[in-house]
This record gives sequence, C-alpha cells and structure tokens, in this order.
Amino acid sequence: MQFVVLLRGVNVGANNRIGMGELRAGLEDAGFANVRTLLQSGNVVLLHHGDGQEVEARVRRILTERFGLGVDVVVRDEDALRAIVADDPLAGVATDGSRRFVVFCSEQHDPARLPEVAPPEQLVCRPMELHAWCPDGMRDGRLMTDLGRRPPAPVTTFRNWNTVMKLASMLDG
Repeated sequence: MQFVVLLRGVNVGANNRIGMGELRAGLEDAGFANVRTLLQSGNVVLLHHGDGQEVEARVRRILTERFGLGVDVVVRDEDALRAIVADDPLAGVATDGSRRFVVFCSEQHDPARLPEVAPPEQLVCRPMELHAWCPDGMRDGRLMTDLGRRPPAPVTTFRNWNTVMKLASMLDG
C-alpha cells in the first residue's frame, strides 16, 4: 500500500536539516519501496506492506538513528489522503490553495483545544484533520498561530492545499 509520510518541522530555519535525496536513500535502505519526496519540507510518498503505525515507527527510528533527528511523523495511507481530497469541505469558500491548510493530527483532535475562529478565517473539523481557510495568509491571521500555540492533538503538522493536492497526484504516478 502507498503511504504519505509528513515530517514535522523539517528544514525550517537552521534546525532539523535533511536533504531529500538523503532521506529517500535512508528510507530505501530501510526497505521502503518507490520512495518519492515533494519539496524540501518532509513530504514523502512510499510503498510498504505494513500498516500506518508501523510506517510511522520505522520512519521515526530511521530519522533518529541514521540522521540524528527527533522529529514528529504523521502518516496517512493512500485511502485516507484520497478521502481528505474528496471531502474538500472548503471547496466553495477557499479560493487560494496557498492560504488554505490541512492540519494533520496524530490522533483525534480534542475539541476543547480548538481556538476561537474569527471571520474571515474558517475552520472545518474532521476527526483526524482540520481544514483551515486563512484568506489573509497564515502570518496575518490568528487561526494558524493559535493552532500552533495550542495544538489540538499530541502531534500536528500542516500542509497547504496545493501541497496536499500534489501529494494526492503522486499517489497516481
């Protein structure tokens, strides 16, 4: 089965630096197949015969042992990522994929930890993902900052909609 592996906080600033070629080689050496990366921010599509929990644990171990990186990892299998794209709860609202985000949670989010949302921003909650529309951008709005300060799940990482769509298209190629 194909999996999408999302590394949190990789190649942001001076910390947790890793080349995508090195990452691909490390994952292939560990037995993952058809390893492909997108951008420099820790987006990986790969094949594996286990389940998502096994992929997450193995990737985390490789990152620690081979690269000395203690970064969080969130994994979705191909069916889950396709369902996220098909669901598309902001389809009629969000007009710019670079200002629209999916927050991927390691487990079901805690509704008590969700921030107040002020227009024009919007937040649509699903059990394992949050869909955020930040029409003024991530830096000029409060929503993404608030989600970062008080994450709704033990591990969260976000990708803009353009990246989510590219990852989905990689599942087909």
